[in-house]
Amino acid sequence: MLEIFLSSLEALGVLAFALSGILEAARKHFDLVGVVMIGAVTAFGGGTLRDVLLDRRPFFWVEQEFWVWALILVGLALPFFYRATHVDLTEKAIVIPDAVGLGIFAAGGTHLALVAGMSPMIAVLMGVITGVVGGVLRDVLINEVPRAFHDHQPYAVIAFAGGWAVVLLGYLNTPEYLDVAIAAILIVTMRLIAVRFKIELFRWRYL
Repeated sequence: MLEIFLSSLEALGVLAFALSGILEAARKHFDLVGVVMIGAVTAFGGGTLRDVLLDRRPFFWVEQEFWVWALILVGLALPFFYRATHVDLTEKAIVIPDAVGLGIFAAGGTHLALVAGMSPMIAVLMGVITGVVGGVLRDVLINEVPRAFHDHQPYAVIAFAGGWAVVLLGYLNTPEYLDVAIAAILIVTMRLIAVRFKIELFRWRYL
């Protein structure tokens, strides 16, 4: 039950992050190869680095090859869909899928690290890596400063807080799938609230 739930949740996170990468690449007028590659890097980047650091084999996307094919199909079909429906690809279009991907990957990554025997702090950092790195790679490849570092709205901080939610819920002996689900929903909600109300972190200034 838990394994099926986590696999389904991770699949949803893959599709959400892939969608954010594909939309961003389409906004930049990449060709179809570029769109698919950006989507793949966004979807698989954070989880792959997590698996490398935790020495997990095979990588999560190698183990679930179906989602690689699904990503390719989405990447090929989505630009034609937006062209046919004349929907504008604005920066706001990626906010929701990016927030969903962040929540699922940060919470799920923290849980996987805890199961692997990591300490709470290391597990939370693994969750942050899982949730943030894909978006960072996406922005680097489209030649932009990563939003996670420069838009001043909490992103990695929210993933960090959500990771601790997974840890704290674990001490309450609630079902593990519930820990991950609650933390993921919390992260998504906090991210969307931060974007909606333009909540910003302290801006570092040299004196």
